[in-house]
Amino acid sequence: MITSSIVVYNSPKSDIQTIVTCTANSIVSTIYIIDNAPDNYLKEFAQDLSKKVIYIQGHGNIGYGAAHNIAMRDAIQHGAKYHLVLNPDIGFADGVVETLRDYLDANLNVGQVMPKIVYPNGELQYLCKLIPTPFDLIFRRFAPPKMSLKRSNKFQLKFTDYNKIMNVPYLSGCFMFFRVSALNDIGLFDERFFMYPEDIDITRRMHEKYTTMYYPFVKVIHVHAAESRINMKMLKIHIENMIRYFNKWGWFFDDKRRKINKQILKELHYNE
Repeated sequence: MITSSIVVYNSPKSDIQTIVTCTANSIVSTIYIIDNAPDNYLKEFAQDLSKKVIYIQGHGNIGYGAAHNIAMRDAIQHGAKYHLVLNPDIGFADGVVETLRDYLDANLNVGQVMPKIVYPNGELQYLCKLIPTPFDLIFRRFAPPKMSLKRSNKFQLKFTDYNKIMNVPYLSGCFMFFRVSALNDIGLFDERFFMYPEDIDITRRMHEKYTTMYYPFVKVIHVHAAESRINMKMLKIHIENMIRYFNKWGWFFDDKRRKINKQILKELHYNE
């Protein structure tokens, strides 16, 4: 059984219709929609989209990871084999979920997989990354573009051209396909993170025990608003949660990060 979850907060109905339709047309059996907004105006709309939808009214805006955890706990309780975490602003063609399911079935060491992610115009999104340093997540956004260009090529693994299967320690939270037995082993999203670094944290924990793979032979369209770059409130939330992330894992002295990144770059034949 494959289940999925989508966390919404005043999300446009058009976005929700797109992602629910795409997911309902796949082999996913249950689509949890967790609504973090203070009202439930989306309830009837969401439930009318598909019989697969289970609408859950959140207890206020509890955060991205905490809301997905509600769905994942229920999915685990009902015996799901795989669980798919989805952003509301994505869409995909028929066959994507099935192909990734087949890949997980054939590779039992894989705990998590992400397909190629593109913008609506077809442009590639560079969402395969090393485990970040403070410079990558906080300071780089304030640096001149020329200073961060070389680091971006390395951190976002752009030198690989994103055209091959890769074991990547940080995969984007917009489309996270998990093996549920691996989630049971490493734990769900860390609810200390309200928003943003929860995907870094869970992929890193997964990567320490399993492979976390990028699979480029199917693709997903992601609108990717990047609100923290244009909204000061979201920027503040972003920075606060990144501080929590580095307080957990270490700022400039993180030996596991150094070893994992070094190994990945070696596997991918990176040359300075």
